Amino acid sequence: MKPLIHDQFAGAPSKRALAYVQSKREQGKHVVGAYCGYAPFELIRAMDAVPAVLCAFSNSTIEAAESVLPGNLCPLIKSSYGYIITDTCPFFGLSDAVVAETTCDGKKKMFELIADRKPMFVMDLPQMPDEDGAKQNWAEVIGRLKSFLERTFHTKITDHAIEAAIRDSNRKNTIMKKIFDYAAGTPSYLSWQEMYDLTFLAQPAGFTDIEPLLESCIEALENRKKNGERIGKEGAPRILITGCPVGGDATKVFKVIEEAGGVIVAIDNCTGMKSFLDTIEENASDPIQALAERYLKLPCSCMSPNTRRLEQIDRLIEHFKPDAVIDVILHACHGYNIESYKVGEHVRRRHKLPFLKIETDYSDGDVRQIATRIETMFEMRE
Repeated sequence: MKPLIHDQFAGAPSKRALAYVQSKREQGKHVVGAYCGYAPFELIRAMDAVPAVLCAFSNSTIEAAESVLPGNLCPLIKSSYGYIITDTCPFFGLSDAVVAETTCDGKKKMFELIADRKPMFVMDLPQMPDEDGAKQNWAEVIGRLKSFLERTFHTKITDHAIEAAIRDSNRKNTIMKKIFDYAAGTPSYLSWQEMYDLTFLAQPAGFTDIEPLLESCIEALENRKKNGERIGKEGAPRILITGCPVGGDATKVFKVIEEAGGVIVAIDNCTGMKSFLDTIEENASDPIQALAERYLKLPCSCMSPNTRRLEQIDRLIEHFKPDAVIDVILHACHGYNIESYKVGEHVRRRHKLPFLKIETDYSDGDVRQIATRIETMFEMRE
C-alpha cells in the first residue's frame, strides 16, 4: 500500500511543517507560535503571517524542565518548557510572537516563566461557555489579540482579511472531513498515522498551501478503496481515541493499539479531528464575533459543564462506528482525568461500548502494561 504522503516527510509531519514555516520566513513573512487549538489562526493568517504549532510532545526535554518545574506536573507542560530552556524547538526560535491561553493553571504559570523570551499574548479563556456574557467576553479577548498583533507587527488587520481567512479555514475543513470519511467506512482506508500527520500539517496551514496535498490524498484514498486496500484485518476492533492532546512520544498508545490488531478510526483530540469538525460563520456582520462563536464551542475539559464533548462523541460514534472508546489521559491532567468518569459512563450506558481509560506520560516504561490492558479488552470483546 502506497503511503498518502510519499515524500521524505512521510511519517514525520513536524519536519514537513518546519520546512513550510522556514520557506515562509524566507519569503519575509512573520511567524506567530501557538500551543493550543483555541488560538484563532485566522487572525494570524489575516495579517499575512504564518501560524506555527510549538513543540510539546517529547520526553527528551522533560528532565531539563524538572530543574525548575515540579516532577508531578503534566508532561505536556514540562516538555513545552524544556524545549524552550534548551532552545531545541525550532518553531519557537522562528516565531516573532507567541499566542498562549488559560486552559489550565499549569500552563498559565509556565507562560509566566517564558513571558520575557518573546512578545506574548495570553488569551483569558471563559471556561463556563454557556453563561451569559461568555461569548461576548471571548470576542473581546480575540479583539485584544487582534490589537496585540497589530501593535507588535505594525499592521492593520481588516474585517475583509479576517473574512477571507474564515472562508479559507472552512474550505480546508470541508476537505479534511472528506478525508476522515475514508476512516468511517467499513473497512477503513485511512491509518491513524496518516490521520495524525494530516491534522498536524493542516491545522496551521493556509488552504492554498495545503490544498494540493489534501487533493492528492483524496485521490490516493479513492484508489485504495477501489483496489480494496484496507487498514487492518477483517473484523479488527475499530477504536475511537479521546482525551488529552496526543502527539510525538505519546502516540505510543496508538502504536500499541495497532500492534494489538486494532484500527483507530477517529481521533477526538485537539491534536486530531477536533479542530476540523465545525465551520465558522461566513459573511457575518462582525467576523470577530464569528470567530468567538466557533472557538468557544471547542469541547476541552477545561470547560464546565463540558456537555459539548459528550455531544461530539455521540456524533463521532454514530459516524465512525467504533467498537470501543479509549480515553488517553496524561499524568496530572486533572481536568481530563476527572471528566473521564463521566465520559466512560456515557459511552457504556448510551452506546453500550467498551471504554478504557489509559493514564500515561511520554516515557516508554508503561508500554507493556498498556499493551496488556488493550489486548485484554480486545479478547473480552471477542
